[in-house]
Amino acid sequence: MNFLILFLAVIVGVLVVYVLKPKKSITQLLLSFSGAYLLAITVTHLLPEVFENSTKNIGVFIILGLLIQLVMDYFSKGVEHGHIHHHKSGFSIILFMSLCLHAFMEGIPLADHEHQELLWAIVVHKIPITIVLGSFLAYSDTSLIKSLALLLFFALMSPLGSYIGASTSFMLTYKTEITAIIIGIFLHISTIIIFESAENHKFNSTKFIAILVGFGVALIV
Repeated sequence: MNFLILFLAVIVGVLVVYVLKPKKSITQLLLSFSGAYLLAITVTHLLPEVFENSTKNIGVFIILGLLIQLVMDYFSKGVEHGHIHHHKSGFSIILFMSLCLHAFMEGIPLADHEHQELLWAIVVHKIPITIVLGSFLAYSDTSLIKSLALLLFFALMSPLGSYIGASTSFMLTYKTEITAIIIGIFLHISTIIIFESAENHKFNSTKFIAILVGFGVALIV
């Protein structure tokens, strides 16, 4: 069931892009909500879980996750937290593969996770990210058929990560360390979304409300 939910999250994002064609401001609000939700779930559920384990130096793996995401940001141009500009350009395979790697890694903790909160945090995050990626493809010189094929491939990455995480002995043996790395990735992405400055460094009350709602929903569920 988790596989299907992860896959459908991308399909929803694709439909939003090509049917509703939302304004950039709406997408940014969805990103703010998803960033707050993801951060709250990471802090309240994932962090306590890894630190309850007897594994030593778990903080090192969290820092490693932060560094990995920094490197992926260089190649993905920040698509994971909404940094993309609409302009006619060629398709970037490096950007796309970096984003797919991110999607694959975020699916790994779901392999043997008892809490549905994490699943929904990833779903809530994946929908606006798909909107951003889909919008980029729509504004580039990529054909519609190729764009849909790429988005379908992207949709399979998180379910694939979850499947490999559940069926590979290496992933199961080092589950805590891998989860800690994912925590670092989530912390980087969510905090960038939340704390990045608004245009002209002005206080954005609408974004602030979206963040508050994201925190509130995460703490209630």
